[in-house]
Amino acid sequence: MDQPRDTVRETYDRIASHFASTREYPWPEVKSFVEEATEDSRPVRALDLGCGNGRHVELLSSYADEVVGLDVSRGLLTEATKRAADREFDTHLVQGDASRLPFEADSFDLCVYVATLHHLTPRETRVASLDELARVLDSEGTALVSAWSTAHDTFDREDGFDTTVDWTLPGGETVPRYYHIYAPDEFDADLAASDLTVLESEISSGNCYAVLSGR
Repeated sequence: MDQPRDTVRETYDRIASHFASTREYPWPEVKSFVEEATEDSRPVRALDLGCGNGRHVELLSSYADEVVGLDVSRGLLTEATKRAADREFDTHLVQGDASRLPFEADSFDLCVYVATLHHLTPRETRVASLDELARVLDSEGTALVSAWSTAHDTFDREDGFDTTVDWTLPGGETVPRYYHIYAPDEFDADLAASDLTVLESEISSGNCYAVLSGR
């Protein structure tokens, strides 16, 4: 089930405003990661890869000197811009492709890449995206990656699979969104195939999570 990057972008542009209204708070797992990763030193630059409406950019802005948010959807970046203005936090927002990042190597001390990897297809593109994360992550930096998992109660399957999950807009219109639902061992295999080093890997709230460093 191939879903080109342009289709993912068009999907999230279409639902951006309503989607953003339902994404108020950072995930607890992300908050815990950021707090732990910044205990000993304050990052100079942090990246939210697949930043959506900017909720995790806002979190990162309290812990890093400079925060960059990247998303493929112009609509979601517009929502993130509004959030930054309303809540008075600084960020640089960039439209871009998660598998071809427009940043120099070793650009970031801290990276958050949550709820985005599973929108990429095929597998080679997902691994390429992880390689790109490794490239832009400083050798002393850490990153958090998450993806939907077959361990979630919603799914009754053991093997990873491609599917669409509908987003329902006000008024009842449904918009299908592509997902690759990862089996936990498949998630670990993709991380192992990339240029990242796995420091921790776990399942939480039905999602695969991993804390990683560059090689």
